[in-house]
Formats: sequence, structure tokens, C-alpha cells
Amino acid sequence: MNNSLQKIYEDHHKERRGDSFVLLESERAKFLQENIGSEKKILDIGCRDGALTKHFNEGNNVTGYDIDMNALQRAHDSLGIEIEQIDLNNDWHTDIKNTFDVVVAGEVLEHVYYPNEVIRKSAAALKEGGIFIGSVPNAFSLKNRLRILSGTKKHTPLSDPTHINHFHTDELKAILEKEFSSVKMSGLGTYKKLIKLHHGFFAYDIVFVCKK
Repeated sequence: MNNSLQKIYEDHHKERRGDSFVLLESERAKFLQENIGSEKKILDIGCRDGALTKHFNEGNNVTGYDIDMNALQRAHDSLGIEIEQIDLNNDWHTDIKNTFDVVVAGEVLEHVYYPNEVIRKSAAALKEGGIFIGSVPNAFSLKNRLRILSGTKKHTPLSDPTHINHFHTDELKAILEKEFSSVKMSGLGTYKKLIKLHHGFFAYDIVFVCKK
């Protein structure tokens, strides 16, 4: 286990996020509930303290991965889910191949060094017909482009030092399509009518559902 990275995320979760913090919680919860359903075996990677996990835990069998063991323990204590401390950048257990119906990656891919590898390992963990579902910040929304053009990273994904990847919708779709036969993407945020027209420009978050 990378102790330095573990400490970074323990401090990040404690100081910048806090207990039960979730961006766009109601929208993301609804999206996950509608696409996951019940009676599923689920791997929630980067589940932290289970603040989002609680919205799809009932009626499902959930295992949570995270590098922050303190947060994981809170998820276990509050939700009763199985937990395991994992650095997603390193190797995952080989015995989870073709094990899960769903892998959830909620605001995770922007935090890992090689998102294509995390996506590949997620696909390997899924049964045939399983889904990979989650979200990333829309780094290249029109609002973020204007902010960066004006010389500030405040209120953009660049302002979070744990974000080491920043996604354009086309780039993310291309990476996902390498591992999945079906990739559907949409957006969440305030400008709902504009998001329907062009989620790449107007969404705060990009959400995806991929089928193996």
C-alpha cells in the first residue's frame, strides 16, 4: 500500500470533503438507482465513506474499494457492506474476474494515474452483460473553458489537486469503447435544457453507462 497516497486521501476526504459529502447527490443517486436496480453484486471503487453507496446498497450485495481505510470503515459500519483497502493504481485481486454484475466509479477516474487501466480492470471484474457506471467532472464545459481562458482555475476541476486527469467527453468515450460493447453518456447539472442539446458544453458532470 502506498502510505503517502493513503495519507493524501485521508487528509483530502477529511479537510476538503467531510463526512457524507457528495457532489450533485440527488441527481447522481437517481441516475445510479435507475440504471443499477436490485439483486446485483456490485463493486464500488473509490466508495470512500459510502455517502453515495447508500443510494444503491439496499437490495444489493456491495463491496467497496478505497485507499482511505478510515472512510471505508465508516461505510462498513453504517451500511454493512464488505470493504477492502485497495490502491486502484496498483494490481487488483485476480480472483474477482467475471464476478460482479455492476462496477461503480463515481468521481474516480479523474483521480487515477492511468484511467484506461482502471477501466480495463473494471471490465475484467464484470460478468458478461454487466455494466460499468459512474461519472467524472466535465473539465471542458463551456463555463470551465471561459474560466481557464481568463486565467483562473478556481471552481474548475483543475482546482482540486487530487485530480490528475481531466476529461473531454469524446476522449472519455473513446477510452470506454475500447473495453465495452455499448457506451452511453449524458450530463448532469443546472442547465438541464442546454445539457440535452449538448452535454459536453453545458453539463457539470458527465455520466456514463457501459455494457460488457
